[in-house]
Amino acid sequence: MRPLQARSVTVAAAAAVTILTGCGGKPTGNWPQPNGDLEGTRAAAGSGLDAGNVSRLRVRWRFRFTAKPSLSGIYASTPVVDAQTVYVQDLRSNVFALDRSTGMLRWARRYRALNDGPNGLAVARDRVYGATDSDAFALDAETGRELWRRHLTSAVEQLVDVAPVVWKGFVFTSTVGYPPSGRGAIYALDAATGDVRWKFVTIGRPWRYPRRAGGGGLWYPVSIVLQGRLYGGNSNPAPWGGTPELPNGGAFPGPALHTDSLLVLDARSGRLLWHDQVTPHDVRDYDFQATPIVLGDRVVGAGKAGLVIAWDRERRRRVWTTRVGLHRNDVGPLPRHAVPVCPGLLGGVETPMAYADGRVFVPVVDLCVPGSATTTRELDTLDPSLGRGLLVALDADTGKPLWMRRFPSPDFGCATVANDVVFTSTFDGTVYGLATDDGRVLWRATLRAGLNSCPAVAGDDLLVGAGVPRAGSITELVAFGLS
Repeated sequence: MRPLQARSVTVAAAAAVTILTGCGGKPTGNWPQPNGDLEGTRAAAGSGLDAGNVSRLRVRWRFRFTAKPSLSGIYASTPVVDAQTVYVQDLRSNVFALDRSTGMLRWARRYRALNDGPNGLAVARDRVYGATDSDAFALDAETGRELWRRHLTSAVEQLVDVAPVVWKGFVFTSTVGYPPSGRGAIYALDAATGDVRWKFVTIGRPWRYPRRAGGGGLWYPVSIVLQGRLYGGNSNPAPWGGTPELPNGGAFPGPALHTDSLLVLDARSGRLLWHDQVTPHDVRDYDFQATPIVLGDRVVGAGKAGLVIAWDRERRRRVWTTRVGLHRNDVGPLPRHAVPVCPGLLGGVETPMAYADGRVFVPVVDLCVPGSATTTRELDTLDPSLGRGLLVALDADTGKPLWMRRFPSPDFGCATVANDVVFTSTFDGTVYGLATDDGRVLWRATLRAGLNSCPAVAGDDLLVGAGVPRAGSITELVAFGLS
């Protein structure tokens, strides 16, 4: 593994920031966890934004990302916010602390460690938690000084690309696994020291063909309830498709537990309480990765298979399943000749959902990709701009679709709710504010680069990162406020 290089810089002003309007009063409302709260609802508590005033949102300030992009651009996560500061991490693992009112740079901690994301941060008790591609870390929230660092990767745990979650002295993060031999694991670290409190390997048994197979691990954050139950969505086995010698996932015969599963652990010990595998023996890269949302006695999860599923948390059984988006050649073995597979490798539910007032809001990507039993298509050969997007509102009790809003570009932008407005963003650089009751467009804005990151709402502020370069683009974090 390459050595990590880090330095902290504190400044009073930065040329990368443009302040467009003044702001009055002390900011209110925070967004401390990557999905806002521990339950994963992505609902903004205490926000004053609603259907009556969202049309007044205007750009307040911009902070420019200047590092060299990765495969996924330069920014792919959700900002986190405390009383006075916005914290963001780019896809070179660099962390920036910005004045919440002006966008001016308070400090920067530069790791220069390439990550394809989504990565991201959490802030709690004057500390900022995150990770590079290989190491988890804690920073002093006031200065950016590194307080601890914990190395996590190995020959069988090749990458960290998930945002952490902080709970009762624990920091929860994960590695992911790739061929050869990869077996991603969930970690609970001590929030004060970074020591490993427990580790849960998400692949139940060693691979039969370890030189050919790998997989598992989380790349979107866990959710947690007060009783100490941790819910995570596990990723896929690989290679998807197959080879002429080992077609249709022959490198990992059998169901490949616990890939593509909802995992429920004891948050204090890491003991597996129960699980449900959504796609046994997955040959299409159908991660079940979106952060599960805890809704009272239920938990709702989703992933790249385009399935949204609700479970009874106590009875540990499915209550409803709803298919969203395009579905074609998406179950069973693949034929040896290429066929269009929908959802494709970048399709289905790619990013986290949101919940408010009895409704689950699901961002969807419709993008079909040719697939066969003997080939493995690489992600970097795909053009996401060829896809389309939609946001679907489901009844949380029944899974029944209530409304659907289609977009001309893939919805890689999560869903985020403020009162009766749900925000999302699309790959072409458009941010939408929709009415939660019927999906009508209340507000939209076009940013100066493409989007595959997620909005955060803190008080009356909407924060969105445009991190996908295109011709003549400017990659930046943009703060919107009420005019």
